[in-house]
Amino acid sequence: MESHVNANSYVVGVDFGTLSGRAVVVRVHDGAELGSAVHEYTHRVIETELPGSGVRLGPDWALQSPQDWIDVLRTAVPEAVAAAGVAPEQVIGIGTDFTACTVLPTTADGTPLCTETPAEPHAWPKLWKHHAAQPHADRINDLAARRGESWLPRYGGKISSEWEFAKALQVLEEAPDVYARAERWIEAADWIIWQLTGVESRNVCTAGYKGVFQDGRYPSEEFLAELNPGFAGFAAKLATGQVGDQVGGVTLAPLGGLAGRLTARAAGWTGLPEGAAVAVGNVDAHVTAAAADAVRPGQMVAIMGTSTCHIMPSDQLAEVPGMCGVVQDGIVPGLWGYEAGQSAVGDIFAWFVDSFVDSLGADGHEQLTSLAEKQAVGQHGLVALDWFGGNRSVLVDHNLSGVIVGQTLATRPEDVYRALIESTAYGARMIVETFEQSGVPVEEFVVAGGLLKNPFLMQVYADVLRRPLSAIGSDQGPALGSAIHAAVAAGAYPSIEEAAAAMGRRKEAAYVPDQARADAYDRLYAEYRRLHDFFGDGHMLHTLRAIRNEAHS
Repeated sequence: MESHVNANSYVVGVDFGTLSGRAVVVRVHDGAELGSAVHEYTHRVIETELPGSGVRLGPDWALQSPQDWIDVLRTAVPEAVAAAGVAPEQVIGIGTDFTACTVLPTTADGTPLCTETPAEPHAWPKLWKHHAAQPHADRINDLAARRGESWLPRYGGKISSEWEFAKALQVLEEAPDVYARAERWIEAADWIIWQLTGVESRNVCTAGYKGVFQDGRYPSEEFLAELNPGFAGFAAKLATGQVGDQVGGVTLAPLGGLAGRLTARAAGWTGLPEGAAVAVGNVDAHVTAAAADAVRPGQMVAIMGTSTCHIMPSDQLAEVPGMCGVVQDGIVPGLWGYEAGQSAVGDIFAWFVDSFVDSLGADGHEQLTSLAEKQAVGQHGLVALDWFGGNRSVLVDHNLSGVIVGQTLATRPEDVYRALIESTAYGARMIVETFEQSGVPVEEFVVAGGLLKNPFLMQVYADVLRRPLSAIGSDQGPALGSAIHAAVAAGAYPSIEEAAAAMGRRKEAAYVPDQARADAYDRLYAEYRRLHDFFGDGHMLHTLRAIRNEAHS
């Protein structure tokens, strides 16, 4: 297929994040971002009680409202088009990305169950950082290990409590009526495409990384029945089959593919022309690789925000301990796509400032950064474990918790703040080293996401990792990546790689390590590794969490 790039053609990318949704209008021939808009979710993250009913939620719950997502289409998209000064009829396609695994139960026509039973917690979409399904993930992992399930090594030996099967098993066992009514269990990434096109589809990315879809199939009915007899037929709720095959009218669709065309209803929401191309759904992290033009083997993109997701294409298949997954065609068609991650990064810094140093006011992060960057490496005498939101990679245990060692009566807030920043860099180094020790080389470390705005933090990462950091050339990486996928879906480019080369951008070696600081960090990283191994068995941290949960009950 030849590319057909019109200088007056535009695409829209929509990034559905944790707290808001962002739309950006992008010129197809060069990737110029001409206008954007943000819609803050009315309900943000639902963590303590359900809206309206006041029903209380337990520890480690995190839900969202699907109405907030529709409101992004109704407000951010037309506002972005207006800001760009582009005629709507010049927009040839729209692409979207979502946090994952953010998943919801619906009827067969896509109606979210929470609209029918708003006072039932399990009827609501479970946000990616809903960790209350950890016991169910533990059971899945234990059984898979005992049975020697072939798919388990593709996920580093453990699946996460954040993913589709653990969350669904929690629904089955805690709200069997909701499970029974759920004719579909669908990623928000696919649900929003359903709303745009009127056609249900399932993308290869979320199916592989979050739905344990490997080698053309889901875990067997026999395996699922051993977990719970009522779970045996769960895959039917996922309503999908092999890539390109029609199963019950649903297709497991390749990235960059055409999911369908904008319906009249969705055109009314967005102000875009009916019939515009709609790209196959995708995950916020994975789609960002295209925005950074980092879709070749060995280019690891770290999308750093409230959490960090590390994604990397490779031409090699290997078993990497603690990786979130390796999926064929999971980032770009034709390559294996690897994923790893840290469950909390920016969230850790925000927690510290919001909880303990509110006297600094709105610019607390800037003040603490200014004080922290004046210190020599190791001057604070601290080392921390970055597990305040659990550990995604490489231990895959969301019941782990944060640790700070070395505090004295002389410890100041900026000391702890710097130690927390460093802890997340140590966690990233642990991930990179684990990949390389497993035979999957990391040739380039590319940074994207909101934390790129903090130069001190970036320099700490370069020093700790002992390697240059490249930086994405956009502060709207996921939305730009979604727009690039929309250009491919609309036929403007024949492949994601060619579209990324034309529309994506990054600055190589934007941050370079300092040798003396890197040497000093090696000593601290060795202590981090000792703490990691000591607390990583979970004995103490799990016990403390159990005591906390008992006190809440």
